[in-house]
Amino acid sequence: MNEEDGRTRGRVVLGGSTGFIGQDLQRRWRAAGREVVTVSRHGADLTWDDQAGIDAAVDGASLVVGLAGKSVNCRYTAANRAEILRSREQTTAALRIAVRNAVTPPPLWINSSTATIYRHAEDRPQTESTGELGTGFSVEVAKAWERELFAGDLPRTRRVALRTAIVLGDGGVLGTLRRLARCGLGGTQHDGPWPIGRARRAAGTAHYFRACGGFQRFSWVHLDDLAGIIAFLEEHPELEGPVNAVAPQASDNRTLMATIRRALGMRVGLPSARWMLELGAVALRTETELILKSRWVAPEKLLDAGYAFRHPALDEAVRASFALAPAP
Repeated sequence: MNEEDGRTRGRVVLGGSTGFIGQDLQRRWRAAGREVVTVSRHGADLTWDDQAGIDAAVDGASLVVGLAGKSVNCRYTAANRAEILRSREQTTAALRIAVRNAVTPPPLWINSSTATIYRHAEDRPQTESTGELGTGFSVEVAKAWERELFAGDLPRTRRVALRTAIVLGDGGVLGTLRRLARCGLGGTQHDGPWPIGRARRAAGTAHYFRACGGFQRFSWVHLDDLAGIIAFLEEHPELEGPVNAVAPQASDNRTLMATIRRALGMRVGLPSARWMLELGAVALRTETELILKSRWVAPEKLLDAGYAFRHPALDEAVRASFALAPAP
């Protein structure tokens, strides 16, 4: 972490501190000498049912960051859908109540959102000013998450919804893809026809066949840049509302998987057809939408404000995530 990521800043309240991103952020802030108060269901300074404790932590804080929410890496059963939505709405509401109650409210509240809020895009990148919101369960969750963030009047606190793409680092999604590649299964993941039942249509959890040949777009951001973007937002009070936290060069699934294989020295990776992915998703208790939806998102606000990405190229970002030397 460089000096600018935590320079002379006061207390941070971090909601959702036990996940891949939360653990990395608190390590960086504490290494920079910054006080961090964590909030989570377990393993944190405070729990989400301790509203008084959250209020006290937020009062006088310099920054509030909300990351909490049940992982979407699960089957979209009725129970899981309800928990995915509830966990985001209730934790965000708890932070909003604390900001509203504060005698000295934080100047900035950054809350996690998702680049999945945009439609399946194969034609052009989705920006904050021209992007089109999508439909379906995942999109409705993202909309509800942002509504909770921006609800009510908080005149002394700037609010940012961080529409984050897949985060690359030593863990997370890239850790799973690395394991697949090492097993020889790191080939292109192909969309295709698949029967969709009435219940999934009604729930908005159906993924419809669109992108061919593994050319579904893949927007991403490196963990270093996510930390850098948060520091940049603290320094730039003109930035508020939705902000796309994505690298400027979107890739696609075919290129992503080839990049991972090349970084690991794996010459062969078996491709996966839609039917294989669907069966695998059932076994792994996840959903194919996570890899088959075409997410093509651009960081318009960050680039216009002058943010310089530390990892703008996918090949270098993957190698950095795997702690490998740059390719010759």
